[in-house]
This record gives sequence, structure tokens and C-alpha cells, in this order.
Amino acid sequence: MNYNPLLLIDFYKATHHEQYPKGLTKMVSYYTPRMSRLKDTDKVTFFGLQGFIKEYLIKGFNDNFFNRPEDEVVAEYERVLNATLGNGTYESDKIRELHRLGYLPLEISAVPEGTRTAIGVPQIEITNTHPNFVWLVNTIETMLSCTMWHTQVSAEVGYRYYQIVKKYYDLSCDKYVNPRRLLGDFSMRGQQSVESAIKSSAAWCLSFYNTATVPAILWLEDNYNCDCTIGDVAYGAISTEHSVMCSNYAIDGDEITHIRRLLTEIYPHHSFSMVSDSYDYWNLVDNILPQLKDEILEHDGCLSIRGDSGDPVDVVCKTVFKLWDIFGGDINSKGYKVLNSHVKAIYGDSITPQRCEAIYKILTENGFAINNVSLGVGSFSFMCLETLDDIDSYFASHTAAPLPKPTYNPYTRDTFGIAVKATYAEDINGKPIMIYKQPKALSWKKSQKGCCAVALDGQSYTDEHTWDEVIDMPNLLQPVFQDGILTKEYTLDEVRENMYPEGE
Repeated sequence: MNYNPLLLIDFYKATHHEQYPKGLTKMVSYYTPRMSRLKDTDKVTFFGLQGFIKEYLIKGFNDNFFNRPEDEVVAEYERVLNATLGNGTYESDKIRELHRLGYLPLEISAVPEGTRTAIGVPQIEITNTHPNFVWLVNTIETMLSCTMWHTQVSAEVGYRYYQIVKKYYDLSCDKYVNPRRLLGDFSMRGQQSVESAIKSSAAWCLSFYNTATVPAILWLEDNYNCDCTIGDVAYGAISTEHSVMCSNYAIDGDEITHIRRLLTEIYPHHSFSMVSDSYDYWNLVDNILPQLKDEILEHDGCLSIRGDSGDPVDVVCKTVFKLWDIFGGDINSKGYKVLNSHVKAIYGDSITPQRCEAIYKILTENGFAINNVSLGVGSFSFMCLETLDDIDSYFASHTAAPLPKPTYNPYTRDTFGIAVKATYAEDINGKPIMIYKQPKALSWKKSQKGCCAVALDGQSYTDEHTWDEVIDMPNLLQPVFQDGILTKEYTLDEVRENMYPEGE
């Protein structure tokens, strides 16, 4: 983003320099998920800080602040704030002083990326390294918060789905099946912005390898020291869409002609998925696929049949059952049916956690392994959690009563109450000043007090320490950035290992 990063703020941040007590030389603030609005979630995955540092604190400040002429930067700052806040409401000398210093005088410590810390445990510590720049510590709060929270929520979305996959994978699949290839991210077109889609999908890729969001790979390569040509960063898939199927139907007058061409001419040696409900999905499955059985079995790849309307649970499960009747398959080492390797069922989005589990439950109860299907998670599930009080009724409803009514919990920054709060300061004589927030009306908003040390397992912390005390304490919060330089860099593999320490 090619804007002066000191203007990537809420307006009021520009005035806090003058509001702080005179003579402060040090400020310490902590970024913390303070609560959970999800009744089954008591930990939050820490991910995205390294990307934020590289993009905003290093490249953003260098390109759009330090490497620009001082007068130009100050004139821009004053033009915007004079026209909006008014003359005399802020001081711009601090901007000149920072520009002349030539680097960002902040130190940031954090828990290791990928760590899932308990709710209430601080994940980031921010302090100034130069006594004149106390005001900078909380100035970066706004862009840090709005950059990080959605990335972290998306990491939690991936983690939630992986727990479902692992449960049924362990039950029904052979070890050669990679559980991280069973679900994919199909959310990009429904995300709030390109940047949001990129970081959301990158977070998803901590748990799964499949995504339709191409630039997520580039972002991970830029920020987490990986290379898609030599490792498991992420993978895409070949797929048709309705414009393809419908335009061919308009010319051919049937569906079978184009499907045959896909199998024998366009992708004779590649797996691909085919959206199959442009007209009559069950006619395609029941009548057209049997006519193409020879071509499908001779095809050097897998044809995934994709429904795109109707109840995904019914569509996916019935498709698997019908494909077994048409193409057969094998029984794996765990006693579950696996379709002939040339066919599979897929549903490209609309897969909520409940639908994912319902599909897996129905398949396994009918003797089928879950690797007979590929499932996609769309933008709805990256932005909102569907919840059901009676999950058993939901499963039963696919053979009996109507679906029970779900409730919806939109994901926002407040899903985990994420905030940056100042908790410690020092005056010109180095005197410790304990700062804290404790509103009577809402207890979960209570901040830490003083400096914090996070337990090495990330599940608790102690506070009310001075800066000198906390430096020598065992602490999961470790320096990652100082004075404009990234001092600790994580690879994508390391982040995944931290998130899944058991190697799952």
C-alpha cells in the first residue's frame, strides 16, 4: 500500500503524542486476544506478524517514509491533518524528528508464529528503543490490528476443519492419502478485498494445501521463506465453470460432446473437476457418465464430478454412492470402500463445518472412506461460523426431518476481543510506571498491568513486572524486530510445525 504509514491510522493516533504525560521515555504495549465468542474455542493461532513487519514496518516505512524527502513527507502529513483535524490540533515536529533518525525505533517481541496460545495470553509485545518515540508504540496499533485479526481467524477456520478431517481420516483412510489435500479454499471472489483474500488463504494453507487463491502462494513465498517449486506451499486444481459448460452446450446441443473432449483431447493426462449441474445434475450422473465409462476409465487422471446447487450433503453423498455403482472400486486396509481412481465427487464451496462432518459421517457409516470426496470452503465459512445446538438432528435430517435452523456468528476482530493496550512506562529517571485498564462494566476488557512474561507452553502468563525484571525471565515472547530490521524469521514449515507440534 503506497501511502505514508504514519497516515495509516485512526485520526486520534495523530494527537496522542501531545496527550501522554510529559517526560515519558519508555512505553510497553501488548497485543492480546482477550476473550472468545466461540464456546468451543479457547486458543488462538498466532500468525501474520512476520508478513505485517515485512510489508508495513520495513517496506512500507522505507518506501513511503524514510526514502522520500523530509519536506515532502511532512507537507503531506500536514495537508491531510490540517484539512481534517484542523491547524494546531497536533504537532508535526515528531514526524521530522523520526525522518531524521532514519529508522523505526521499535522493538517487537512475539510468541513463535503458528503457536496456539490460550485466550488472554499476550502474543505481541511492542516497545520503543529511543526515548523520544514513546508515541510510536501505539501509533502502529491500528494497522497491526486490522492486518492481523482476519489472518488469525482464518488460521482458526483451517484448524477447525482439520480437526474434523483428522477424525474421519484416522477412521477410514489409508496412510497414502494426504489429509491436507482433502479440503480446499474457494473463498477469494467472496472476500472483502484482494489483500484480505490473500492473507486469509495463506492462513488456511497452514492446515491444508489446496487453494484457489493463486496470490496466497506469492505472499507466503515473499514473507515465510518457502518456494512452491520445491515444497508443499499450496496447490491448485483444473476445473471447468458454467461459462465453459454452457457455451459448449449452446454449440453442441448436448453435454456429452464437451465432456468427451475434456477427457480425450484437452486433459488426457491431467486430473480435473467438472461442474455438472448447469442443467440436470442427476441426468448427467445417471445417464451421461455411464455412456462415457470407457473414456473415463482410459483417462490418465481423475475426473471429479462437481455439484453446485442443492443440499451439498445429499449431493456429495449420493454422488459417491452412484459413482460406486457405475465404476466400482476397492476396499482399503481399514475396510472402507474407495472409488475407482478415475472418479471422485467434489463440492466447490458451501461446506460449513457441520456439512463437512455430516458428509464424512454419512460416508463412513455407509462404508466409504472420506478420500472419495474433495470439499471446498467458500467465503461464508471464512467470515461466519454456522452453529447448531443439535448436531445429531442435523445428521438425521438428511434422511428424515427438515434441517434444523442454525445460528450464525460473524467473524470480526471482536471474535477474540483482539486489542493492543499500553501496560507499562518509564519516566526520564527510569522510574517504572504500571499502567492498566479495568472497566467495571466489562471484566474481559481488563488489560495486563506492567510487563509480561508468557509461559513457554503459551498457556499462561504473569504480569506486574518491570522492564528490567522481565528481560531476564523465561518468556515465550522473543524479539523478532528491532530498529527497522527483522531479527527472527520463520519459514512456512516452521509455522506449520508450531501449529501442529505432534506432526499431525
